[in-house]
Amino acid sequence: MFLEYDELIIYKELADDPVLALMCECLSSYSSTETRDMELARKQLVGAIRPMVAYCEERALKGNLWSAYLTDRLLNAENAYTYACEANADTAGSIADLVLHDMEIIFRMFNADLKGALKALGLSGLEIVLDYVPACDSRIYSVQIRDRICDLAEQLACSGSAIRFKDILTRFYIGYGAGALGLHRAFSIEADRDGAMHIVPVLNMIPMTLDDLVGYENAKHKLTENTEAFVEKKPANNCLLYGDAGTGKSSCIRALATQYYNRGLRIIQVHRDQFEYLSELISVIKNRNYRFIIYMDDLSFEDFETDYKYLKAVIEGGLEQRPGNVLIYATSNRRHLIKETSSDRNDYDEDMHRSDTMAEKLSLSQRFGVQIYFGAPVKKEYDLIVTELAKRAGINMSEDELILEANKWELSHGGRSGRTARQFIDHLLGCGQEG
Repeated sequence: MFLEYDELIIYKELADDPVLALMCECLSSYSSTETRDMELARKQLVGAIRPMVAYCEERALKGNLWSAYLTDRLLNAENAYTYACEANADTAGSIADLVLHDMEIIFRMFNADLKGALKALGLSGLEIVLDYVPACDSRIYSVQIRDRICDLAEQLACSGSAIRFKDILTRFYIGYGAGALGLHRAFSIEADRDGAMHIVPVLNMIPMTLDDLVGYENAKHKLTENTEAFVEKKPANNCLLYGDAGTGKSSCIRALATQYYNRGLRIIQVHRDQFEYLSELISVIKNRNYRFIIYMDDLSFEDFETDYKYLKAVIEGGLEQRPGNVLIYATSNRRHLIKETSSDRNDYDEDMHRSDTMAEKLSLSQRFGVQIYFGAPVKKEYDLIVTELAKRAGINMSEDELILEANKWELSHGGRSGRTARQFIDHLLGCGQEG
């Protein structure tokens, strides 16, 4: 009966999974009374366990690895049913019947007597895969996502029927989505050898929220206000975070990825040399039921560069309206993004339409309806940032000594900024100053 995996309809991509294929072939060889081949089954089982352990170890999955592996593969599946669940569309009717057909097959796979097979095939030493403890943290998932996958695997193992199995999985799809966009918070785009664009998850992001960033309360409030409106599907604006270096602009964007993940927000970073993929990227994500921020870090242009004209059309101004589930957030040290020179304002410049030139250079930044300034902190603000960071880090030093040393540090390390304060605290921790 395990050979039915190649009869999957909606989840047909699972039939091409080599681990599932080997495992099902093994269980069929082992359980058949007519064509039982124990030696073949033994080789197939070992051949399935090797890549399964490597896959689960890389993701730090724990417990019953067979259940965890199948659950992970189900959550990474992208098909007509998962898309419908993600969009809270009607999942009744014919597609539900086809999914139930698949779930009956997958349910039997999920509840296969792997322990019995290991024992019968003389592989009892491998029973550790039924209660596995990973050696290190996940290189693929955050701890939060890893635990969510393992918890779901336990729920599915206790489902008791294919119908109940399908219902539990469906609720997860509706709540969190499926595929890479459902499981990950942030992404970048990459091009393969043929120039085709791929959306790639950003792994090992530091989990942080805006509350973890000390200071800049007014700036954070404006950013939160705009982002809250966006995730609530209310009108919101493209956002430009500009100001001095090291003041937390990029950190704020990273914080949004964690803070609003459970509410469907996803961040996709696009670099300067990838603007040509913007239209394609937007066409791919515009019909997904997530809210996407396309993030451009350290965005600025020299006066001789013309890439900004293409960006202007993509942000706002082309024939096709920007989708309602997409916003552009950018960080820059320049408010106007494009370098201006004194000749732009010189009455004696050769440009006969000087005002038009200035308007052209300002037009890109004007497409960001929310512009938030991050300035270098004054001494009082800097001291407050240092004090709070030291408190959170458990630094064992009097406040007067801490501020004195922090002021010495910033004089030789680029001036006052949140980044300088963080580097100073890291220096103290490296010197063993924690309590």
